[in-house]
Amino acid sequence: MSSMSREAARFFCRSATTAVNRSPIAAAGSTCQHFSRTALPRREQRRGFHGSRSLKVVKPYLLADIGEGITECQVIQWFVKPGARVEQFDPICEVQSDKASVEITSRFDGVIKKLYYDADDMAKVGKPLVDIDIQSEISEADEALLKDGSEQQAEKDAPKQAEPQKQQLEVGRNDTKVVAEDIPVPQPSQPLPAEPTTDEPKPRRKLGTHASLATPAVRHMIKEFKLKIEDIEGTGRDGRVLKEDIQIHMRAKETTGNVTVPSTATTVTKQAKDEAKPLTPIQSAMFKQMTRSLSIPHFLYTDNVDFTALNALRKKFNAQKEKADRLTFFPFIIKAVSMALQQFPLLNAHLDTTTNPEKPQLLLKGSQHIGVAVDSPSGLLVPVIRDVQSLSIEAIAAELTRLSTLARNGKLTSADLSGATFTVSNIGSIGGTAVAPVIVTPQVGILGIGRTKTVPAFGENGEIVKKEECVFSWSADHRVVDGAMAARCAEAVRINLEHIENMLVRLR
Repeated sequence: MSSMSREAARFFCRSATTAVNRSPIAAAGSTCQHFSRTALPRREQRRGFHGSRSLKVVKPYLLADIGEGITECQVIQWFVKPGARVEQFDPICEVQSDKASVEITSRFDGVIKKLYYDADDMAKVGKPLVDIDIQSEISEADEALLKDGSEQQAEKDAPKQAEPQKQQLEVGRNDTKVVAEDIPVPQPSQPLPAEPTTDEPKPRRKLGTHASLATPAVRHMIKEFKLKIEDIEGTGRDGRVLKEDIQIHMRAKETTGNVTVPSTATTVTKQAKDEAKPLTPIQSAMFKQMTRSLSIPHFLYTDNVDFTALNALRKKFNAQKEKADRLTFFPFIIKAVSMALQQFPLLNAHLDTTTNPEKPQLLLKGSQHIGVAVDSPSGLLVPVIRDVQSLSIEAIAAELTRLSTLARNGKLTSADLSGATFTVSNIGSIGGTAVAPVIVTPQVGILGIGRTKTVPAFGENGEIVKKEECVFSWSADHRVVDGAMAARCAEAVRINLEHIENMLVRLR
């Protein structure tokens, strides 16, 4: 017991001892002073005898610049809430820019005091994200105060036991005997009579201050099973959700899921409501990019490409490979485009209209960095295969697999998505034949590939033969690329693919 607590105890003992020897009014007054002290809520008593937390510093945690000129990010989800204690490198939230998603971790040990944004809000780079109370020492009493913070509403609703005692004191104010009896004296606890058992479910325990915190593996399980972390009762420290808690929750859900509810005789049809949804970061980036593309006069050009010889070579190669190492048409097409761009460097360029709007200039690129359109769960992404002119067809296929996997898992970085000099979109993997692809500024060209299909054709001797054809759709910036140059480049790609042996001979 601290020295302050011992002094307080002596004061209460003296007040209780001298109350009977004083006059009724004085005794009542002394007891009123004592009772007003004891009638305070427990939290107020503790605050009276304990000092404030030492070295209390509230620091705003700023959203750092993640590069690429990004000025704002969307808050995808919070892993903490006010009152939660965090340590260095604990996850705070997940944010999504127009390039990639990033998990923000804490740089300090402390207690979360304030969240500046809700989920789906746009957070500004360089502005406060959260406030963290950084403390060098936390006592057990301070930890109890933090836990009490989440239970304030329950304390307000609970009936105060001191009120009936206060009323009794006012009735017998001039009666010394009554006043003395009103002084609370600890009573031994009496055993409660046994209550009949019922089938009513027990109330759920309140979530702790760390209930929204979970390890990445646990969060992955929650997303995989499409659960809500608020519905799972955590058994870890301060209510943290563990893997075992998810398994228990799933078993309970399977048990209750077999119960069928009888449907009513009449069904009520509800009016479908419109829903306004903000653009995701990827949609916002696409909106800005396509708005800029509206100023480009597109020159469109389509041609059929015979894949018969290419398909025969591809099948011969794949017969010797495992399924995971088999080649598709796409790596051959990318290599054929790269070789054609070396012949027509004007299409492998960036048009700079911002440095000097009065005198735009064309920047001819020395390397072919081919952007590849990928349909990911979060939307359209265009990762970049770099230095295609130096890669073999097998190396291009391996890079395609790597980038596609990162895109599906949302793990692409800003470096993976920037620097393309030309773009190829394989829309035929989904469907369609001819398309009208939109140029991505500051590039000056793009190629759209349709679906491959078998068609009847005439052979060398006039006989009908089967051919596998694909429609290639080109778009070029008609401000700097004329139609003849775009057609010659498209013809070079067609020849490379239809006479695949000639292209392979010229590979470096």
